[in-house]
Amino acid sequence: MPEKNKKVDKELLLRVAANARLNLTGAEAEEFLPQLQETLEAFSKLDELDAAKEQPSFQPIKLTNVMRQDNVEKCLSQEQALRNTKHRKNGYFLGPRVV
Repeated sequence: MPEKNKKVDKELLLRVAANARLNLTGAEAEEFLPQLQETLEAFSKLDELDAAKEQPSFQPIKLTNVMRQDNVEKCLSQEQALRNTKHRKNGYFLGPRVV
């Protein structure tokens, strides 16, 4: 279990960067150090919550099936489908040459 309220120092930042395969310069490390500390402090506020009675949730929104039933319906005939195109040949759509 990670330590609570652990301060982020340059050594920890560089170790995390190495694990992420990031080559940080000294200037980048100095820039990111306060940003990472601020982010961790924001997440530490979650430790203040009493979540013992709560069930884990893996989806923030309930998943529902939005697909319609697959019912057989009347469809276009071949003649109707080809009616508005001039690009047809032998009862099929004629597309651009591929090769």
